[in-house]
Amino acid sequence: MTASMIASMTAFVTAAITRRIVCSRQRRRSGSAVLIPVVVGVGLGAATPALASAQECRGTLLELQVQESASTASDRFRFSLGLQAEASSKAAAMELLNQRLDRARQDLKPLVLGALNIPAPRSYSFGGGSASSPKLERASTNVRGEVSRGNYDALIQLAGRSPGVRLQGMTSLASSRGGVALEDQLLKQALKEGRRRANVTASALGLGRVDLLRINQRAGGVRPVAYAEARMSKPAFRPDEAPKPMRSLTLGLDYCLR
Repeated sequence: MTASMIASMTAFVTAAITRRIVCSRQRRRSGSAVLIPVVVGVGLGAATPALASAQECRGTLLELQVQESASTASDRFRFSLGLQAEASSKAAAMELLNQRLDRARQDLKPLVLGALNIPAPRSYSFGGGSASSPKLERASTNVRGEVSRGNYDALIQLAGRSPGVRLQGMTSLASSRGGVALEDQLLKQALKEGRRRANVTASALGLGRVDLLRINQRAGGVRPVAYAEARMSKPAFRPDEAPKPMRSLTLGLDYCLR
């Protein structure tokens, strides 16, 4: 093989390896499957050039799925209030609903964090039109927002004493600061558990080497916790008794046992 042919083959191999490694790094940044690139060494006299590829297992391939979860701190609630009004006509029902909505805005202003979310109202008829069951119009909407820990009970008491207002739901939200630290902790726990399972399997098979080939984060995130209506109907609401949001992490781990 001439010197020019060797130089040309070397340049081709180097370019291919560079493209593969850059692609692998881009996938790691995007949060998708993490591939561990390796360089397969081949003598320059071979007919086929060497390319970088995902590490291959020359042994027993073990595929694991590890899930870790834990509760995280909560520093605020997301609430939903249902508002409705009934009257003999649609116009009268909408007018009464607007009055109750204006009052709710005023009462909620000192309690909420940020802006309120209020969709357009809707109305419908109900009743049979008889003397015992006259036909009426009902207008309704809902108000959504967030409150801090200190205003949990105040919001529930407000909903209980306001006419035409009903607390439809209260959801515990995770603290962003505590959630990041917990996610790092869950990742370490999942990797540790995966390694432990792989070591146990290798030992059972009489194998002594365990290599991690691939990490795939398939799921994760924070699951808010909603409160049952029976719990919210108690005279006093204590934030410390509220169930905390759950954060979970699921990893797909591939190991090569040899």
